[in-house]
Amino acid sequence: MPEFSVALSDAVDPLVLALDVGSTGSRGGLYDATGRPVRRMRHKVPHAFATAADGTSVIDPDAVLAEVDEILTVLTPPAVRGRVAGVALDTFASSLVGVDGGGRPVTPCFTYADARCTDQVTDLRAEVDELAVQQRTGTRLHSSYLPARLRWLRETDPGAFTRATRWLSLGEYLYLRLLGTTAVGTSTAAWTGMLDRRTGTWDAPMLEVAGLRADQLSPVHDPDRPLTGVESHWPVLAGAAWFPVIADGFAANVGAGGTDATTAVVSAATSGAMRLLVPGTPEHVPTGLWCYRVDAGRTLMGGAVNDVGRALSWLDETVRVEAVDRAAVLAADPDPATPTVLPYLTGERSTGWAAGARALLADVTAATTAPALYRATLEGVALSYGRVAAQLAQVAGPPQRIVAGGRVTQDLPAWLQVLADVLGAPVRPVTIKRSTLRGTALIALASLAPDVPRAAVPLGPASNPVPQRAGYYTARARRYGALYDAVIPPS
Repeated sequence: MPEFSVALSDAVDPLVLALDVGSTGSRGGLYDATGRPVRRMRHKVPHAFATAADGTSVIDPDAVLAEVDEILTVLTPPAVRGRVAGVALDTFASSLVGVDGGGRPVTPCFTYADARCTDQVTDLRAEVDELAVQQRTGTRLHSSYLPARLRWLRETDPGAFTRATRWLSLGEYLYLRLLGTTAVGTSTAAWTGMLDRRTGTWDAPMLEVAGLRADQLSPVHDPDRPLTGVESHWPVLAGAAWFPVIADGFAANVGAGGTDATTAVVSAATSGAMRLLVPGTPEHVPTGLWCYRVDAGRTLMGGAVNDVGRALSWLDETVRVEAVDRAAVLAADPDPATPTVLPYLTGERSTGWAAGARALLADVTAATTAPALYRATLEGVALSYGRVAAQLAQVAGPPQRIVAGGRVTQDLPAWLQVLADVLGAPVRPVTIKRSTLRGTALIALASLAPDVPRAAVPLGPASNPVPQRAGYYTARARRYGALYDAVIPPS
């Protein structure tokens, strides 16, 4: 945004080069010490996951490597020589690449949305105490975490499993190939489902479940501990600190201003989440949530929604919505004749952890129109966030404010009214783009420029809940819950 960005000539040193590898592309940008993006110093390369009906969701790690190499080259012109003090990277969480002894991939990069290990999730739930695992690692057993995925790979492709001498997140792989060394940030390690959330070390019981040794994984670094022995081939970055890869959810919260337990952050992009950054280590984790250690003193607690922007894409491709006035449909008063949708196109994470769940369209009649189905799907997405919010309130109470960011909130701002009505609380949009990328820069700046005041993230006007709609959404949440209990197998 012009009112928030800064010209290179006016940028406050030191600068940070931030990288974000997301579901739809790789992005990079320069940020100054106040956390403002530097104008005309950003670059994006789009990509897409390769998917199939069997639950496949993968991406070529070397294709992403080429994207990041391109971004680094574009963003390191001679004009910034001597000004970039750090490089920071976030990626979509729960990624996995197996590499051989030479650091070359022997598997594709499996993404969080790859659901082919649902049978292994079921098997593990019969073998271990899942709730004890959750209290220890902060994660349930699910297809988006690595224990079940590694077991699935060991059972279905033992050759690849055996050839892999190390197992890396996508970000670690990128660093290994770009720099010759790597490490895993605490938040990225937490998203594997194999990190002890109290000690910040790899959890021995879950390593055994996954069939790994600790030496097959990278050392865990808190975000203020850069990699050592780094030599990159970009002369402009000589002397810059390279910070360990972090999870995009951690970056998204920080970039949107959710830096403590008073502010809940709703992220709504291809997938989504609702999160709180809380101090210390919560004693107990509600069954429907995850609880990720992000550094020695903070924990990110919340729940994830697999299908947000993905649900919109499905509507655009499948339903006749080209003539629908989307904003008007979402701004209208609720209609009891609206169908109920459980929007699990790629399975459910929070709050039920039903990896094999599929979408359900209920209460559809011959009179149901495309606008009604559109509204129903977006209500279903908002109700999914509402289920997360209810469990977060058990831990931290109602937040003092809720902010929302991500592509969906910017492309479809009228949906924030539906979300506010579901949550029964005001929701303010983050009005800058690439808030996740900004968060990645801010986390690095906490070490590089701790005394420089940060620019406040710009927020738009609040969408306030309409009191007269509370009864409708209470009833809609009950209907959602009843359908869920009837058709989704218990986890």
